[in-house]
Amino acid sequence: MKPFLDEDFLLQTKTARTLYHEYAKNMPIIDYHNHLPPDQILGDKVFDNITQVWLYGDHYKWRAMRTNGINEKYCTGAASDYEKFEKWAETVPYTLRNPLYHWTHLELQRYFDVHEVLNPASSKRIYDDCTAKIQTPDYSVRNLLGKMNVEIVCTTDDPLDSLEFHQQYHKIEGAGVKMLPAFRPDKFILIENPNFSTYIQKLGLIVNFEINTYEDLLKALRMRADFFVSVGCQICDHGLEQLYAADFTPELANAAFQKAISGKTLSAEDALVFKSAILHALGVMYHDLGWTQQFHLGALRNNNTRALRVLGPDTGWDSIGDYSQAIALSKFLGRLDENDQLAKTIIYNLNPADNEIIATMIGNFNDGSIAGKVQFGSGWWFLDQKDGMEKQINALSNMGLLSRFIGMLTDSRSFLSFPRHEYFRRILCNILGNDIENGEIPNDIKWTGQIVQNICYNNAKDYFGF
Repeated sequence: MKPFLDEDFLLQTKTARTLYHEYAKNMPIIDYHNHLPPDQILGDKVFDNITQVWLYGDHYKWRAMRTNGINEKYCTGAASDYEKFEKWAETVPYTLRNPLYHWTHLELQRYFDVHEVLNPASSKRIYDDCTAKIQTPDYSVRNLLGKMNVEIVCTTDDPLDSLEFHQQYHKIEGAGVKMLPAFRPDKFILIENPNFSTYIQKLGLIVNFEINTYEDLLKALRMRADFFVSVGCQICDHGLEQLYAADFTPELANAAFQKAISGKTLSAEDALVFKSAILHALGVMYHDLGWTQQFHLGALRNNNTRALRVLGPDTGWDSIGDYSQAIALSKFLGRLDENDQLAKTIIYNLNPADNEIIATMIGNFNDGSIAGKVQFGSGWWFLDQKDGMEKQINALSNMGLLSRFIGMLTDSRSFLSFPRHEYFRRILCNILGNDIENGEIPNDIKWTGQIVQNICYNNAKDYFGF
């Protein structure tokens, strides 16, 4: 019987262990998509206790606690930080076979050298030990990133953002990890949002002209994108149910825009035409800027309307949606490619039923200009766990080139989430190691080890050109 979470965790064969320990383990991390707060990186924040860095904002843990019968006051409510930690410790034993069980104990080991299992009996001891460490400068947020060998983080930033924290951070000599912004303009795409007109007004104040037409909006977004470039931005991201690719004209897009900003009711067709038009225009802009565009597709958000009303979005009430993806995705990418205006593109799916759709779709638009121009993104959100990662890797291997894959990212709000890269690397090495020992690929450790290192780091470094 293997011990729990030892140095060979998830590595089932000698070859897998060799690939991980000798090739993958020490590679730097480029975390090209996350939701880390830039102000905390700038200020090199030191947290008061482990609850603040571990449980604040972590809707994965909140969902598990609610399912375990824990009252909301211990998740997002007014309970003390220690009480919240106690309730998480009470829940952890019940998370067996959920990735949270692995992540929790990986994080305790990697950051705090705590090898004890978290449960009610160990809760106070672990809380005190980790809190004593987290309160020291050695555990400031930049040092937490440094412990995991993080080289670059790309935050997720609204076009309305001043990027003041990024600008100030760039002036710091010897800051360690590089922090870059990423452009997330979804507020200006989702025209049905009741706050759409408010966002337009705020954007107009920033760019110093009234946004009265669709063309004005495109001009304003380009100005913001150029500003993002001046602060080092090379990447954008969209979190959408699906891509929008209806037939459109600028005139029809403007008509829908006029209805929206004047408070008139939009038809479903109006909204679809506008979203299709602006998404295409943004895609052309990204190509012109030389950016990489990311599309996170398939989340069914804010299912619990009562919780949304009380707690707001991003508090753990989302799920996998069953949207149709293939036709619109093909049409969207094809329109851009038709005029050689398709930027480097990463597509993430939340519904595992779409794995093979995405894995085959990327091959339609990889045109030989660069290796892996259109990427099947790593297992995302509900799929960034062992089974989800294995299925994504297998689909990509069977229908594309795993060797050109740009690997893992955290998509996280927590500074303790970076062992997810280790988790991914162990799973990758285990798959390839098993293939070698089964005689399915040659016993060429040097070459396979190079492929592993490329997926862990080198491919992303070359692909983004940071």
